[in-house]
Amino acid sequence: MNLPLKGIIPPMITPLTENGELDTEGLKRLVEHLISGGVHGIFLLGTNGEGPSLTYALRKELISKACKLINGRVPVLVGITDTSFEGSLDIANHSKDEGADAVVVAPPYYFPISQEEMIEYLENLIPASPLPVMMYNMPSCTKMHLSIETVKKAKELGAIGIKDSSGDVFYLYSLIDAFKKSPEFSIIAGTELYLPETIIYGGHGAVTGGANFFPKLFVDLYNASLTNDKVAIIELRDKVLKLYNTIYNVGNNVSRYTKGTKSALYAMGICEDYMALPLCRFNDEGRDKIKNYVEEFKEISVV
Repeated sequence: MNLPLKGIIPPMITPLTENGELDTEGLKRLVEHLISGGVHGIFLLGTNGEGPSLTYALRKELISKACKLINGRVPVLVGITDTSFEGSLDIANHSKDEGADAVVVAPPYYFPISQEEMIEYLENLIPASPLPVMMYNMPSCTKMHLSIETVKKAKELGAIGIKDSSGDVFYLYSLIDAFKKSPEFSIIAGTELYLPETIIYGGHGAVTGGANFFPKLFVDLYNASLTNDKVAIIELRDKVLKLYNTIYNVGNNVSRYTKGTKSALYAMGICEDYMALPLCRFNDEGRDKIKNYVEEFKEISVV
């Protein structure tokens, strides 16, 4: 895997069947959909992948089958965030065995911990990991907003970058500034609308949930950002903004983003939209709304 890691790296959803097993045929179609859309990597078992809600056995099955299907065409990152230190390393070792390229870790998410405790955690985890480690800042799910100093320490220990899903643009800019003399350390945005600014100001890419169903839209926005094509950026970002007002805006719960993503893929005939408890897929009314929104995007040449 070449460093820095860059481009569009969708946080791939985990296709499931009604009985909670892996939707293997849907996984095949999804992987091909992503790669044919031009993505630069695939991130398994992140938030959109419902990683923490899946059994270790199902996580391992997904890693094994996805890595085989991807077959080295793009880098594979695997989320190993867990409340159990040994559980994280178990998934990391399995990922290494199956051919993944890196692992992604956010703070353990049950006990509130300090920055000092997080650093000690990383001092144990990063040297023990069989694969390069990317940090993941996801304060809405982990109770911790990684400080710049903690990220610097992670880099000293060997981390290769950070995905920032805080939604805090000032923090994102601070990361870019803090590591501008370390171009091999990837700064990856987790907020889709921040993609152009991330690239223009020196970041490297984005982990965009919408790239699950419209990968080319985000690849085109990334490419336009690389050349600072303002006309194309405005046009493409308007389409991304439309996602927020349609597919991401069905229902009132925060889970509507992941549910909307799976529902859009179902409407496109790519995979099932069943979810791991405690999340549940949309009812028929919600699914019909998503289907209509997907049809609207076909009219503006996104699908």
